[in-house]
Amino acid sequence: MKHELQQMKKQRRGAIVNCASLGGLVGLPGLPGRAAYHASKHGVIGLTKSAALDVAAHGIRINAICPGCIDTPMGDGIDLAAMKEFLKDQPIGRLGRPEEIASVVLWLCSPGASMVLGVTLPVDGVFVAH
Repeated sequence: MKHELQQMKKQRRGAIVNCASLGGLVGLPGLPGRAAYHASKHGVIGLTKSAALDVAAHGIRINAICPGCIDTPMGDGIDLAAMKEFLKDQPIGRLGRPEEIASVVLWLCSPGASMVLGVTLPVDGVFVAH
């Protein structure tokens, strides 16, 4: 962000979308030993909010997304039985798709989101709401 913001300040506009995680919003049961990971994602959220305040007057928008469980190669090694168990706790009943995350990022970078600054947006099929 340090280098991106230098250029964006010169051009008086820009949008940054940081990628945090649900681990930055809630603790995730059944995943012990992830304190450092969760702390880093909380840091991304704090950085996003603070930086958004710092650069809003320069026409720059900074937000963060917190993807839920997305169907990517990262999950390829997960046992099928474990996945079925996990999906019981997923209110939407399925994993997200990468293109769903991309759509949110594109919207946050678009003029349609011009009043959205410093927001941390879960993209998680309502997981953190339950």
